[in-house]
Amino acid sequence: MRDAPRAVVTAWALCLGVLSAGVLLPSVAGAQATDQVDDGATLASEAVVQVADWVIASRDNNGLPFVIIDKAAAEVFVFGPSGQLRGAAPALIGLARGDDSVPGIGDRELSKIRPEERTTPAGRFLAGFGPSAHGGDALWVDYETAVSLHPVVTSNAKERRLQRLQTPTPDDNRITFGCINVPAAFYQELVLPAFTGTNGIVYVLPETRALDQVFPSFRSQATHTTGLVAASAAPEPSAATGLAANGLPGSLDAH
Repeated sequence: MRDAPRAVVTAWALCLGVLSAGVLLPSVAGAQATDQVDDGATLASEAVVQVADWVIASRDNNGLPFVIIDKAAAEVFVFGPSGQLRGAAPALIGLARGDDSVPGIGDRELSKIRPEERTTPAGRFLAGFGPSAHGGDALWVDYETAVSLHPVVTSNAKERRLQRLQTPTPDDNRITFGCINVPAAFYQELVLPAFTGTNGIVYVLPETRALDQVFPSFRSQATHTTGLVAASAAPEPSAATGLAANGLPGSLDAH
């Protein structure tokens, strides 16, 4: 995570193993963020539905659990190895809009990272648990750029991170240095079980480029195979600095 230079994180190792297939889980208290339609399907953006269908049809996840992160909607979706939707939750993401990380950013001090450089990079990443600089493990998404997925950080009350996760739009969810913050219950009850004893794939959807530019083998599928239903387009994200739509500051120090 970009809470310290990558150089101070030691002994990072991905876990190996096999995760047994699961089923669609009920919502985790305080974690389920997406709406559901009458048949129990979960609403998601068209891009999430398309990528999930492609991953399952092409087996791009190589039989591993996978996560889709929708930056535009500030949402995270967790799937089992066979494409079972485990659950979804809101997320806090990088302050700045963009799909690339600045070269060498993983080794830089936080004070040296400008607001416009605090992006959550798009792409397909092999992810796994490893130690973080603050103790405990985090799900490392992109070790080279020091981006991980971890429970929401609440040490700085002024950042109002829990409130940001609970607002109905993603306008105030851009605050971190690039890491993905999710509700603690979602992390403990869905992310941890999905990735314990195994690696997994994390797909971070682009917001400035087309899907096939970030995922070269992406192909739109004719049929839907997940428990997802496409919702209306997500609201445009707020600017990298200034006040978000609900008045929360959008440019605070964050992990």
